[in-house]
Amino acid sequence: MNTELNEKIEIALNGMRPFLQADGGDVELVEVTDDMEVRLRLKGSCSSCDISHITLKAGIENGIKNAVPQVRNVVAID
Repeated sequence: MNTELNEKIEIALNGMRPFLQADGGDVELVEVTDDMEVRLRLKGSCSSCDISHITLKAGIENGIKNAVPQVRNVVAID
C-alpha cells in the first residue's frame, strides 16, 4: 500500500470529518486498490443514513479527488 497516497487521503478525510461527526457519523479508510479505487467504511449514523450515498459521492469523493486526482472511484463497503 502506498503510504504517501494513504496520508493524502487521510488528510482529505480529516477535513471532512467534523461535518460527518457533527451528525454522529464518521468514515474510515479501508484500502486503496491497485486500480485507484478508494474503499471506505461509513461509521455511526453515516452507516445507516438514507442519503449516505449522496454524502459519499458529492462530498467525500469530490474531496478525495481534489486532494488526490489520480483516484478513480470512491466506494463504501460494509
